Amino acid sequence: MRSPSLALKSATLSLLLGFATACATYGEEVVIEAADDAAADQPQVTEAQQRQAPDQPAAPTEIDLTRFDDAIAEFAAADAAEMPPACATLFVGSSSIRFWNTLARDFPDRRVINRGFGGSTIAEVNHYFDQIVAPYKPAQIVFYAGENDLNAGKSPAAVFADFEAFMSMKENALGTTPVWYIAAKPSKLRFDQLDRQTELNAQIEALARVRYDLDYINVVDPMLNDDGAPKDIFVSDDLHMTADGYAIWTPIVKAALNQGQPMTAPDC
Repeated sequence: MRSPSLALKSATLSLLLGFATACATYGEEVVIEAADDAAADQPQVTEAQQRQAPDQPAAPTEIDLTRFDDAIAEFAAADAAEMPPACATLFVGSSSIRFWNTLARDFPDRRVINRGFGGSTIAEVNHYFDQIVAPYKPAQIVFYAGENDLNAGKSPAAVFADFEAFMSMKENALGTTPVWYIAAKPSKLRFDQLDRQTELNAQIEALARVRYDLDYINVVDPMLNDDGAPKDIFVSDDLHMTADGYAIWTPIVKAALNQGQPMTAPDC
């Protein structure tokens, strides 16, 4: 026969274990119910609003790297009809380049090539590098992309890594050809993403300080009013620029190109 004290200890232990199990089960149910109640009380947020949430950016959107194949095919057809001259100034990147319809007029002293396409990302420029960058053997490359990448949910660090990959591809294919990176621009539509744009811009500006084939062009400050809000230089979508926006960019980019860089393109 067990001693009374041992039996009491055993009964007490059983009681405590049973109580703990009941508490754990009860607590689990409360947590689940509370989570369900909280979710029910939350407003329904659209995918677009999630992408624009300033404090909680959406998870990165998986991008089909072939989605602009048709645009690249049009470039190839144009090149087949008349190949642009070597040692020109290549403008490449997303729609801010694509819609720069006055490039030739804005840079009359330069032979310019416009290879902006869609709402592209840096990863897509890299994907099509052998079709839209390397064949032209440019004297200078003016690069604008990164803004759409951030909007798709990529972190500034991941976008920066994609740009470093571009610079490696450029170095392997085109050697010392200099690159000018136009800063990710502020806009009314994506103004809540300014902090992430600033982080990306800062990383690329820092890279430009240690590379002799890269320069950073700051277009952010001139695009903002004294109160820090974007100027009225956008079309109805509040994202793409009007002629007034390009009028801000043109002298800034022109001055950067005219200043040059320590490195020059081979054979140019």
